[in-house]
Amino acid sequence: MPSPVSASVSLATGSREAPSHAFDVALLDLDGVVYVGTDAVPGVPEALAVARSAGMRLGFVTNNAARTPEEVARHLTSLGVPAGADDVITSSQAAATVVAALLGPGAAVLPVGGPGVAAALGAAGLRVVQRAEDDPAAVVQGYGREVGWAELAEAVVAVRNGARHVATNADATIPSPRGPLPGNGAMVGVVSAITGQAPLVAGKPDPAMHAECVRRTGARRPLVVGDRLDTDIEGARRAEAASLLVLTGVTDPVGLLAAQPNQRPDLLSADAAGLLAAHPPVSRASAGWRCGTWTVRPAEGQGTWLLSADPSVPEAGDGLDGLRALCVAHWDGNPDEGAPARIAAADPAAAAVLSAWGLAGAAGGSEQ
Repeated sequence: MPSPVSASVSLATGSREAPSHAFDVALLDLDGVVYVGTDAVPGVPEALAVARSAGMRLGFVTNNAARTPEEVARHLTSLGVPAGADDVITSSQAAATVVAALLGPGAAVLPVGGPGVAAALGAAGLRVVQRAEDDPAAVVQGYGREVGWAELAEAVVAVRNGARHVATNADATIPSPRGPLPGNGAMVGVVSAITGQAPLVAGKPDPAMHAECVRRTGARRPLVVGDRLDTDIEGARRAEAASLLVLTGVTDPVGLLAAQPNQRPDLLSADAAGLLAAHPPVSRASAGWRCGTWTVRPAEGQGTWLLSADPSVPEAGDGLDGLRALCVAHWDGNPDEGAPARIAAADPAAAAVLSAWGLAGAAGGSEQ
């Protein structure tokens, strides 16, 4: 069950303490949170070092199945985020645990993906095979940059012959410096489309990965930090943990506003440095909602929100108070389902931030 601290945190209430003080362990996603591609997100290693110095412990929970925990830990350490293999939980490990429980030790399994997939299967006591003709009882498919037609063909044949199709995760994309690129879910979709068999998905948002990290760290007040609504944030909800969404990866303000109820984060920040600062509340204002210098109220015209800034007060904080207010207002109006937001700007300052957030086009408008 969530702790009293976890249960009381939301975008509406904010967090009077910095999360590094309010929570004892941060369960961090990696791609799009700590690093993008091979490089660290600027400032994040330094922010995590400060969080650690404040007493917060770190665990790393990644749906990327390509690498072993040892390889991930070495990469993190090289970026200035010291980590050991025991600090890392991968979706390959989650899938191996699921398959071992389903099939028993020694079962033949065909891995598709990076080296981390086969390594996790072997560590779980399963027998790794290379061909469909080896009669695998399951195919475990995870992300791998070198996965190509030959591996996908073996997976298709094995599944059509009766093997259980297990996906380490179903993320359609992965973040990169060049923008979103095909993720494991895209490749899993190829196998599923040909075989007609829906895979069993073992990674986030299944709560097992976060639960394992909680067990390893002994967390009593965990905070999930992620960049994806459908894995990190939904996974936190299912694990009954608080969540912090960062905007350095896949999710953008347009997608955040349209989030389904079970994918709405408790806290929001530009990046993982949001662990180090208090988060402002969103309060009811006259006929609307207010956060910092920003106010959101219903505009004339059904279903449109009007964003305005208080020109008499200099803006402080991380520049996301207007987005926080928009989220609380829009979600309050759509408590049971996700819906695109229609937004208009009441002044030039609001028009500027809506443009910066990508909300001036399809998801919103501008009126001066």
